[in-house]
Amino acid sequence: MAGHSKWANIQHRKGAQDKKRAVLFSRLSKEITIASKMGGPDPDGNPRLRLAIQNAKAQSVPKDNIKRAVDKGVGGSGEDYVEQRYEGFGPGGVGIIVEASTDNKNRAASEIRTAFSKNGGNLGETGSVSFGFENVGEIQFGSEAGDEDTVMEAAIEAGASDVESDDDGHFIYTEREDLMTVAGELEGKFGEVEAKSTKLIWKPTNTVPVEGQDADTLMKLLDILDELDDVQNVYDNSELSAEEMERLAG
Repeated sequence: MAGHSKWANIQHRKGAQDKKRAVLFSRLSKEITIASKMGGPDPDGNPRLRLAIQNAKAQSVPKDNIKRAVDKGVGGSGEDYVEQRYEGFGPGGVGIIVEASTDNKNRAASEIRTAFSKNGGNLGETGSVSFGFENVGEIQFGSEAGDEDTVMEAAIEAGASDVESDDDGHFIYTEREDLMTVAGELEGKFGEVEAKSTKLIWKPTNTVPVEGQDADTLMKLLDILDELDDVQNVYDNSELSAEEMERLAG
């Protein structure tokens, strides 16, 4: 499973869940506002908005919140966000990609650079890390969707390129341009079980083993990045042993 998912699960167990949920709701609402402002309020004619609303619903964002986020974009009151990608290295040489949507590029860059420098990392040039990742589609289902073979068969028939399953569920990967097509083909394939998320991600092609103090510092860095208002997504290529994951999650 991709490194960012491992860290997210560990952080969710260790951190204050209400705080994590508030950050998630804010991030999902922000994406809805951006999509609405860019492509209009009709999800049927705005694929990005349709996907943003779908992901918000999957995380139980209230309907009123979703409507407010759409209206904010349509009304033009939403800020003019610029999407930026930052790349850098964390403790142990782990590669990190940070995707941000910001109305102030200087603030975003400063906060992200500070997070890296104060937690054993350094911000690099664009392209210094991303060459070691693939930009692919990811559709996540919970384990209740079925066993590994059932999900694998349905995903491959729908046009997916790969499937990874573990205790946290099933992660279906697609080519970037095939994401929405595969997601559509999988709707209703697992009864009433719906996808937890459908999005483009940066998936590492190679991983970097990390443990001990480096793992502790890396988790702190990723946690700080994840809580910055301008940050939308954080990805990394760390590899943790089962023992290290258990220690960090304890």
